[in-house]
Amino acid sequence: MRVSAKTDYALRAALELAAAPDEKPVKGERIATAQAIPLRFLENILMQLRHAGLVESRRGADGGYRLARPAGEVTLADVIRAIDGPLAGVSGARPETLDFTGVAEPMRDVWIAVRASLRGVLEGVTLADVVAGGLPQHVRDLVADEDAWVPH
Repeated sequence: MRVSAKTDYALRAALELAAAPDEKPVKGERIATAQAIPLRFLENILMQLRHAGLVESRRGADGGYRLARPAGEVTLADVIRAIDGPLAGVSGARPETLDFTGVAEPMRDVWIAVRASLRGVLEGVTLADVVAGGLPQHVRDLVADEDAWVPH
């Protein structure tokens, strides 16, 4: 799985909002500075997150951005989908719509399994989990595997 800079920035921006005290609106400049995200790029990302219903914005001196739902109800998958669409696509198509023939026929099942695996992690981790530094046990188990740390 490749994670674009845009998705990385969106996740980090959402985490800044999740960490905001009392769900007060956070200025875009503060998020940009805290996470070293170019402000104009961040503004586009926040607009996408707003259109997806994950972020709310308010204008004025007390304005800024905040999560539209509690951080414990927003998964990493929600943010990724808002920016990049489905978690696992093959040539822009959803895996269940693929039709392979001959020896490649089982590849559809492989892509479905890849998607299920991604969902298992990304739908199981909320913004609140990350902010609290307490990832779910199934994620910690994956990270504890020494082979997970070795590039292949």
